[in-house]
Amino acid sequence: MDRSSENRSHRPVGVAIVGCGTVGASAARLLLNDRETRRTRSSADIYLRKVVVRRRESALDAGVPSELISLDYRDILRDEDVGIVVELVGGTDFAGTLIRESLQAGKHVVTANKALLAHEGPELFQTARKNGVSLAFESSCGGGIPIIRALTDGLTANNIDAIYGIVNGTSNFILTEMIENGMSYSEALGLAQESGLAEADPSLDVNGSDSAHKIAIMGSLAFGEAVALEQIPVKGIDTLQSEDVAFGSEMGYVIKLIASATRSSEGSFLRVEPAFINRDHPLAWISGAFNAISVYGHSVGHTMYYGRGAGGSPTASAVLADILSIANGSYPALFSSLLTWPDLSPGARLTPADHILRRYYIRLQLEDRAGILAGVTRVLAEYDISVSSVLQHEVPDVPESHETPVPLVITTHRVEEAKLTAALEKITRLDHIGGRYSMIPILDEHPEFQVW
Repeated sequence: MDRSSENRSHRPVGVAIVGCGTVGASAARLLLNDRETRRTRSSADIYLRKVVVRRRESALDAGVPSELISLDYRDILRDEDVGIVVELVGGTDFAGTLIRESLQAGKHVVTANKALLAHEGPELFQTARKNGVSLAFESSCGGGIPIIRALTDGLTANNIDAIYGIVNGTSNFILTEMIENGMSYSEALGLAQESGLAEADPSLDVNGSDSAHKIAIMGSLAFGEAVALEQIPVKGIDTLQSEDVAFGSEMGYVIKLIASATRSSEGSFLRVEPAFINRDHPLAWISGAFNAISVYGHSVGHTMYYGRGAGGSPTASAVLADILSIANGSYPALFSSLLTWPDLSPGARLTPADHILRRYYIRLQLEDRAGILAGVTRVLAEYDISVSSVLQHEVPDVPESHETPVPLVITTHRVEEAKLTAALEKITRLDHIGGRYSMIPILDEHPEFQVW
C-alpha cells in the first residue's frame, strides 16, 4: 500500500485562534508554516482559518495574512469551516463567554486557560458534552509538558497516589537566584522582571495562585474527584526570608514552591506552599524557569515530567498537539469515554490538614542566655514533638551578645501541623524569645510500591 501523503485523502479541519499574544502568535505561526508536515502525520488537513484579535496589528506582526484576521469573534461561530476554536486571550470573563458560545455552536475548543478551568471547569466540560464536542487543555498546566495526556491516558492503568509539582517558572527562577546567588527575594524578583519572566504585577505567580489553579486541575483528573479551588490552602514565596533559604541549604535542603496532591484512605490533600526537599531528590535539580511534575502511581511507581512550563513556542506545541488529537478523533473519543473528568466526578473528599503528618523546619529568634533552649525543648516535649536536629551558629562570647537575638533552627520528626503551630505560639511567649518564627515543611520522598 502506498502510504505517501499524495495518495492519502485528507479531511480539511479549519482552526480559529482567538488572541494573538505570545502563545497565540506562536500557535498561528506553527499552523501557517507546518501544514505539509502535519499532512504526513494525520489524515486531517489542519489549517488556520481565522485569527480573532482586538487590534489587527498584533496579528499582522505575527505574520498572519490580512484576509485571515477578524475583529469579531462571532465571525468564527457562524463559519461552518471552523471546526476548532483556540482560546488564548486569558482572563475569565470574555474567555468564558467565548468558550461557552463556541461549544454551543458545535465547535471543539482548545484552551490554555488554567484559571478559568480551575474556577468553572465542570460547567464547561458539561457544556461540551451536551453539544457533542470536546474541550482540550494540555497547555494549561505545564506549558509544553504533556502532563494532562499522561494523567488522562498514559497513566490510566494506575491509581495515582501523589503529585508533586514545580509548576510556576517565575517563582522557580526567583528561588534559583536566592539559592544559587544569595539574592534576597526582592532582588531576585527584580531580575525576573528585567528578564521578562515576571509581570509588572507578579502577584498570581509569587503568591501561589497560579500553581493552585494547576494543581486543582491535575488533582481532579488524577483522583477522579472534582476539587474546588477554594479547598486548597495556598502560600506563596512572597514572604520567604533569604535567611531560611540559606539555613536550609546548610542542612542539605533546597526550597521550592511545591504544588502537591496526595491521597490516602482518609481522603485527598492538596496544597501549594514553599517546602524544603532533599538536594538529592530530582525536583531539587529543577532550576530557572523550568517546570517539573512528579507523579506516583500504584503500579508504575515514580514518573517525572520535565520541560519548559511557559513561553510562546513550548505552550504552542501543546496547543497544536490538542488540535491534532481532536482532528484525528483520538481526543473526542477519550473525552466521551473517560469517567474521571470533573463534570462526571464526585466532589473531593479532603483530609483535614490536622491529620497530615510531616516533618518541619523551624527558625526561632532568641537571646543567647542559659536555659532558653531548655525552655524551647520543654514546650516541644509537652506537645509530644520530637526534634530531629538543632542548628545554632556560635556567637562571640562578649556581654552584649547575650541580648542580641540569634537564630535557632530546629527540624522535627513527623508531626501534625496544628500541634506544631500551637507549640510555637506558646514558645514565642516565653521570655527572651522573639514573637516571629519560620515554619516550613520538609517533603520526604513519596513511598513507592513494594518490589515484587
